Amino acid sequence: MLSVLKIQNIAIIESAEIEFSRGFNVLSGETGAGKSIILDSINAILGFRTSRELIRTGESQAQVVALFSDIGDNVKAKLEELSLPVDPDGGLLVSRVIGAEKNICKVNNTLTTVAVLRDLGAELMSIHGQQDNRELLDSETHISYIDALIDDDSLLLEYKESYDKLCAVNSQIKKLSGDKESIARKRDILSYQIDEIEKAELNPGEWEQLKERRNELQNFEKIQAGLYGAYDALNGGDSYHGAVEMVSGAFRELNSVASFSQNLQELSQKLGDIYYELQDVAETVRDSVNEDGFSQAELEAVETRISLIYNLSKKYGETEEDILTFLENAKTELDEISFSDERLLELKEEVKAIEKKTRALAEEISAKRKATAEVFSQNVCQELKFLDMPHIQFLVDFKEVPLCENGIDSAEFLISANVGEEPKPLTKIASGGELSRTMLALKTIMADKDKIETMIFDEIDTGVSGRAALKVASKLKQVSCGKQVLCVTHLGQLMAYADSHYLIEKAARDGKTYTSVTLLDMAGRKGEIARITGGGTVTDIQLANAEQMIMDARSEAI
Repeated sequence: MLSVLKIQNIAIIESAEIEFSRGFNVLSGETGAGKSIILDSINAILGFRTSRELIRTGESQAQVVALFSDIGDNVKAKLEELSLPVDPDGGLLVSRVIGAEKNICKVNNTLTTVAVLRDLGAELMSIHGQQDNRELLDSETHISYIDALIDDDSLLLEYKESYDKLCAVNSQIKKLSGDKESIARKRDILSYQIDEIEKAELNPGEWEQLKERRNELQNFEKIQAGLYGAYDALNGGDSYHGAVEMVSGAFRELNSVASFSQNLQELSQKLGDIYYELQDVAETVRDSVNEDGFSQAELEAVETRISLIYNLSKKYGETEEDILTFLENAKTELDEISFSDERLLELKEEVKAIEKKTRALAEEISAKRKATAEVFSQNVCQELKFLDMPHIQFLVDFKEVPLCENGIDSAEFLISANVGEEPKPLTKIASGGELSRTMLALKTIMADKDKIETMIFDEIDTGVSGRAALKVASKLKQVSCGKQVLCVTHLGQLMAYADSHYLIEKAARDGKTYTSVTLLDMAGRKGEIARITGGGTVTDIQLANAEQMIMDARSEAI
């Protein structure tokens, strides 16, 4: 569970440290006080994208630190999978520094990436807000709820793999069954490209060698003059001694006295090494002198070869290796086209077998979906009746569709909240309050399916009031018995059921806005509930009513 959240320089929060408890945690405050900033901070820890705009005005960076305690086996397994350290005491420390240019992320004081935070965050928390309600209005998402409850992940995975293979084979068939004229043109183009590259007889590294040889030929006279000059300087002439002979003489003189001291022996050996190396250089220079002279024909041949490879590189790849890779791919493609009729027959037989298997899997999944949907519908009705929708009818309407990525089913939630009304698409008739309660019912049912220990509800009470609000509060309290629940709310009924109640307030000071987060005591809770329910000046009667709400919530919990 999330034990501590520390925020620094996020928007109007200069510094805040919140210690959350187990059970039901409620955050309240006036609109604009900073409740959304708390959620933005949690999202940052969970690896969601952030903006530099989050950084408090005048500051260079912001930081969020979260301490989790008693992490589950699913989180430990994910840490090991990501090669991150696991605290044997069950603690987990996650931090993220948001800067103007980059983010610095750490898990248990080990540097990591935002992508890793997101992967890990999926095991730590689930956040439910208005976006979930909007997604629920998209009927295409409904089937995913049913699939999440099917106790056979391997079947769904096997279907996906089979369907992907079916699509790949069909794609090949479509490619080979294309326009005959287009295929003929493609064959001619490939044949030309293959012939052009093969005639060139390329060798990897040849281009660089040719350019080096061209440089030598273009500067032939300078090179030869330098070689002659160097050779004369090394070997001397009729009227002067060269470097080799002079070093040789120095070596002989030094060698003659080397036996008199260790230092002289070392100097003599060094000079001897220089002499032999210098002699070797002189011989190499002599061998490098081209007695045959400059060859204009060779230069023209080198220029022609360079131009040929350059032209090929503009068409088929920057290097000889790239061009040769293009050649191999072209040969493979030409073979496929050349034997397209035979290959097409093979693929058509293959696709029949794959389609048969895929359809059989889809039918098996469809049967499981319908069986799962019956139980699911009953559970949703039960949850919604508890949430003050006594006449609710809820069912999943399946329609068969052509084989697709979801199998052969489309699914849509139908609902009727009133006596005598036939169930109709949820996306068309649900009010805001009905949608919020339906989402809470779904999340309650799905909660038993995952191992995530902390659930965050952002204004799940939208469109709900009165008795229905009490039911929503009671349901959230019930969920919090098995999971840690954090709830941002504007309803006094939800606040009354909280195990811990945090007030978010903002104030202006010295020309800046500051937000504070305070854990309320009993008196503070009564005052906040009275403010919310009264909507104006807090009176003694409102405070008494607030106290009664808290007492009633406690007695129900008992």
